[in-house]
Amino acid sequence: MKLPLKPLLLVIGGAATVYAAVLLLNGDAPLAALGAALWTPAGALAAALCLLNYGLRGQRWRLWMAHYGRPLPLAQGLRLYLAGYTFTPTPGNVGEAARGLLLRQPLGAADSLAVFGAERVADLLALLLLTLPGLWWLAQLPGAAAWQLQLVAAAAVAGLLVLGLFFRFRHSLFTRLPWLHAAWSCLAMRPWRWLGLTLVAWAAQGLAMWLVCRELGLGLDPLLATGFYALAMVGGALSLLPAGLGGTEALLTGLLVLQGATLATALAITVLVRLLTLWLAVAIGVLALLYSAAVSRDISLH
Repeated sequence: MKLPLKPLLLVIGGAATVYAAVLLLNGDAPLAALGAALWTPAGALAAALCLLNYGLRGQRWRLWMAHYGRPLPLAQGLRLYLAGYTFTPTPGNVGEAARGLLLRQPLGAADSLAVFGAERVADLLALLLLTLPGLWWLAQLPGAAAWQLQLVAAAAVAGLLVLGLFFRFRHSLFTRLPWLHAAWSCLAMRPWRWLGLTLVAWAAQGLAMWLVCRELGLGLDPLLATGFYALAMVGGALSLLPAGLGGTEALLTGLLVLQGATLATALAITVLVRLLTLWLAVAIGVLALLYSAAVSRDISLH
């Protein structure tokens, strides 16, 4: 199947990777200091935790690809999954839906979209669960507890209402949106397995943030660091901006400042966290995509 958006997506992914490299290596003193922080044992361990996140979510993708008759060996499946991160800097990460379409034996568009939809639902569910320590902390803040609790209660009610409406009208939705029905079939397959993989994957990135905070002198409980990271990710996702750019950074910086960090420290932590949890994935994705297209030839770019 030909995908007209492939050249555009490749340009977006390449430009995003170049932007991240320039941001880190432009020689500016504060950014150079941030780069140095990555070359520490804590920075290496944080990067390893991010790689664990990618690997666990890649394993989840392999499970759903096998569900659609595309069983992939472990190494090849993870490489093809990583290649999809090239397209992460697109609105709502929707470019990642191209994973199944890029294969030499591609999935149909509806099936590829179904796997993408299942991935996003699984990620959102896990991140919402991981926000609980952050939400609890926010509820304890003096002077602002009332509106925070009201906001949390309103969000919970809205979530339950949406869930109720979905179950009430799911058959009609499945008829009108076949890909949604297919996504539901993915989620119905071994739910505890994909939920466990997803929770551990995102908790690993939360721990990576905790290590970054500790390296830059901010004492933060690992659970609270994970909650802050999850809140920022959910907020960024709701913005529907490419990879949550802007919204995620603003929320994460604001939460760290509320926790007691100076603005300079909060910004430094945010930049490092985004380099490790977003731009590292995009850079690895570009390498995996080029290798898959030019060497192993199990991906088609035209």
